[in-house]
Amino acid sequence: MINKKIKVLIIDDSPIVREILKRGLSQDESIEIVGTAEDVYQARDMIVQLRPDVLTLDIEMPKMDGIEFLRRFMPQFPIPTIMVSSLTKRGSESTLKALENGTVDFVCKPSGNIKDLENVLMELRTKIKIASTINVSSFKILKNLDESRKTKSINQVSSNSHSDKIIAIGASTGGTEAIRSVIENLPSILPGIVIVQHMPKGFTKTFADRLNELSYYYVKEAEEGDEVKPGLALVAPGDFHLTLVKNNGKNIVKLSQSDKVNGHRPAVDPFFFSVADIYKEKALGIILTGMGNDGAQGLKKMLENGSYTIGQDEKSSIVYGMPKVAYEIGGVKIQCTLDKINDLIISKFQ
Repeated sequence: MINKKIKVLIIDDSPIVREILKRGLSQDESIEIVGTAEDVYQARDMIVQLRPDVLTLDIEMPKMDGIEFLRRFMPQFPIPTIMVSSLTKRGSESTLKALENGTVDFVCKPSGNIKDLENVLMELRTKIKIASTINVSSFKILKNLDESRKTKSINQVSSNSHSDKIIAIGASTGGTEAIRSVIENLPSILPGIVIVQHMPKGFTKTFADRLNELSYYYVKEAEEGDEVKPGLALVAPGDFHLTLVKNNGKNIVKLSQSDKVNGHRPAVDPFFFSVADIYKEKALGIILTGMGNDGAQGLKKMLENGSYTIGQDEKSSIVYGMPKVAYEIGGVKIQCTLDKINDLIISKFQ
């Protein structure tokens, strides 16, 4: 029996990039490039005609950029889309906006060297295969969020009742929006939050800044020596593992560029293991949507050490990989839909 090929439409205004992606993706026998489009209007017509399974979409394009394309056409054509993003501040900001508007994942545009190009193409081929399994018909395209928040400060927290506790979150594919959904309405009197999200260097700071705009917590990209404290949320920086260590009675951030774990840096497992060792029953661990098994063993260790653990369920996960493995090996105390996690966190620390 011959497996059905994944039909991919490439959208990019650069003829060179279109050709590179076409040749690189076609090397995989399970992928069929059904067309390439130089702008979103051409893409729209080709979508209707060719019915692709997955789109790759550039951000910066003439006539209409990728973000506006997602806002206008994703409700009409709910097709899994992977953003091809530049490694710039503007590129990372646009990527987050794309994720808010229905993109399932992204890859960074390669630099000039051949090895980097090969790695990006390999990553894109993998993500296309994952994207082809995702049902985006129920994606809710977010409207402009009300960003009016009171001025936040680390010192705004008046209570130290949760200073010895932590909310530990790990996520991958689909995680940026899942994390936002979880923390944007949490009151800042709750324990400190530490987040490990699989993202490359340069994107994690933009992600933290975006969360800071939307959350009552003060959110920042973690730095060596940062202390975990109520009202503060720390995001592991791209290309660094984040673990927690005790120092003079305080629980602080330790960053490392040691070997990748489960194919990632930052990885969730080393972080969860450190939380299990330090916080034990005073930790709440949450594993969200993501590909693979990173975080499963660490979450199980947290549960064994007395922590309360939550796993996102299959129905609400973009990719039910990490939370599935954690659940199957007995690392999840309670499994629930994404929209229930916020209430569980609040009830846990009341």
